[in-house]
Amino acid sequence: MIDRRGRSLQSSTSSADPADAGETTLSTDVRLWKVSKVNSKKAPYQLRWIVAGKVMTASFATVALADSRRSELWQAMRRGEAFDADSGLPESELRAAAEKANVRPDPNWWDFSREYMVSRWRTAAAKTREGLADSLATVALAMAGEGAGAPEPELVRLAMRWAVVPAHGDEGPPRELRSTCEWLAEQSLPLSALLESRVVRDVHYRLSFKLDGTSAAAETYKRRRRGFNTAMEYAVQEGYLDANPLVGMKRTGPSRSGAVDPRVLVNEVQGRQLLTAVSYVGSVHRNRGRRLVPFYGCILYGATRPAEAVALREPQCFLPRTGWGTITPKETRPVAGKSWTDSGERHDARGLKSRDVDADRTTPIPPILVWLLREHVAEFGFAPDGRFFANERGGLVGSSSYWRVWQEARELALPPEKADSPLARRPYDLRSTCITNWLRSGLPVAEVARRAGNSPEVIHRNYAGCIDESEEANNRKIEETMGWDSDPEASSRL
Repeated sequence: MIDRRGRSLQSSTSSADPADAGETTLSTDVRLWKVSKVNSKKAPYQLRWIVAGKVMTASFATVALADSRRSELWQAMRRGEAFDADSGLPESELRAAAEKANVRPDPNWWDFSREYMVSRWRTAAAKTREGLADSLATVALAMAGEGAGAPEPELVRLAMRWAVVPAHGDEGPPRELRSTCEWLAEQSLPLSALLESRVVRDVHYRLSFKLDGTSAAAETYKRRRRGFNTAMEYAVQEGYLDANPLVGMKRTGPSRSGAVDPRVLVNEVQGRQLLTAVSYVGSVHRNRGRRLVPFYGCILYGATRPAEAVALREPQCFLPRTGWGTITPKETRPVAGKSWTDSGERHDARGLKSRDVDADRTTPIPPILVWLLREHVAEFGFAPDGRFFANERGGLVGSSSYWRVWQEARELALPPEKADSPLARRPYDLRSTCITNWLRSGLPVAEVARRAGNSPEVIHRNYAGCIDESEEANNRKIEETMGWDSDPEASSRL
């Protein structure tokens, strides 16, 4: 085999007394011979030299290359350099080779992101994949490089989200993203740029804010930071970085907790009005709303997550003619998009959130929800695979479908000032209402957590401000403690 300098890689050394393994023996006892010709078609020109009695040889394809190498060795001898008795190389070349061997690989953000997603793809859920891609694309805004012709931020995000899908590795980018992908592949900053405080601050800003400069939601920031953090842990593990550059970076500005806003909760009357309004949505278009009344009922009365309700099947429900029943969710079908699922379908098939794949949970449901589910089955039956809820074609109910129906129902059920308020703005707010009602009824937090599929810590943290609405009663307790109740005019005399 011939290297790029035309030298044979079959160079040989010979010695009666080989040096100890692992040791470098340097010597200035060096003799260099002229180039000779040997019987070889690929490398007929041979250079020989002796270091501490050991004969070294190197073969070359042309006499010019051989003479050039002889000149390099001769110059090292004239400078008084010592040679390695094992490899025959001058000391300066040994140092250069050692430095090259110790150089840390430093891929740019484009190449690193694609490498990292390949490492995570097989074990990550579809929604996790999408979340990681969003984190990498967000950071790419700070790592895209600068200069004339730099792509717009929105194009950078789209290009990165496309490029990190492993299945796209053998495909050319879409026409509208081609120039952006080419720019990012060439101009993205290397990972070592994250050692600069200026770059890390810009990355953290991108994680915290939207493209329009407004602050990102707390959950969005946490998800993005979590994805970037795991990517940096991978970079440290692979030897690209010595430490995670995100450590010590904190979000500035007002913090937003995951606590439930009491304004989103509906009372019993509002809940019934909303479900009734759902039944009127799309009534002339294949019963679009009526199919989803018990779907929202599962969220309002059973604290079911929307993705759990989408996957709910007949064997998972006990629906007696009278009294309470039960539902036992075992699967979720979140919408992730075709690019992120292994099946190529929009919905992923996963176990329950934060539980083992085969785990389930049984939740008692009140008679009103039992009745809604029984009436639904009597009118629409089950989907071909046994699911309770299906669209008009028998397929899975998409998140955009039940979102649109809900928005139309709010306009029908609520007066204008309520429709413009946060009240039940999302279908998920019905789950918050159900959990809050359980807590207000006196159920232990641990039991509420079990029924809802949360941890007690999450229930305490997110619902502490929704449990007690008796502000007037609390005020009376304060008055009694301060002695104002027995003397109503006491405060006027202060």
